[in-house]
Amino acid sequence: MKLATWNINSIRARTDRLVAWMTAEQPDVLCLQETKVEDSGFPGDVLRGLGYEVATFGQRSYNGVAIVSKLPLVDVTRGFGDGEPDDEARVIAATAGDLRVVNVYVPNGQDLASEKFPYKLAWYHRLRLYLDRHATPESSLVVCGDMNVTADDRDVWSPEKWAGQIHCSPAERAALAEVVAFGLVDLFRKHTPEGGVYSWWDYRGVSFFKNQGLRIDHILATRTVAERCTSCTIDRNARKGKDPSDHAPVIATI
Repeated sequence: MKLATWNINSIRARTDRLVAWMTAEQPDVLCLQETKVEDSGFPGDVLRGLGYEVATFGQRSYNGVAIVSKLPLVDVTRGFGDGEPDDEARVIAATAGDLRVVNVYVPNGQDLASEKFPYKLAWYHRLRLYLDRHATPESSLVVCGDMNVTADDRDVWSPEKWAGQIHCSPAERAALAEVVAFGLVDLFRKHTPEGGVYSWWDYRGVSFFKNQGLRIDHILATRTVAERCTSCTIDRNARKGKDPSDHAPVIATI
């Protein structure tokens, strides 16, 4: 199975890009984040025309997640379902084949002094509790998406510049580590232990051309799935050209 995750940063603005990429890469399962559209406006017919099933959890102008799959999507759920407010479209899960796929768009947090920062940390804790309720470390499980955190300094083009900043703070990394401690493996890091490979570059300036990026998009999997993973790469080429997303797809072969 070829499984990919991509923050598309507005699917309506980049439908043609998405279709071209899917046609070339032929992912079996693709998790999308920041679709920025209500379900009624999602270009499902276009993707179904490519041979995919589509499950969406949309929101007008903000957030939004979706799973598209060549395999039937079974037991689709949306949100955490924990009784807490779930007014942001950030979590969708489905079973494709023998794999339970949880697609997340983690809150950005804005900056460490913002009221949105503790919300981000609390959201990560809710994600860990969600996994505890719905899965075990022995499950065939993937948790992927735009996680808005670098796991360590290998994921940062300049650790000195980014030290203590949003995406790189100790508190955020600890929150991500709590989720990983459920029993997950970072599939990209399994195959690429060295740093300097990123999934996001700021639109401003020449960050992309200078490779001044962060790796904040992750595919995490339980060990039984990680053992089956033969590769995990970041498609930097998808960040090139006119009007790209500021993120690149991450692709795992399982």
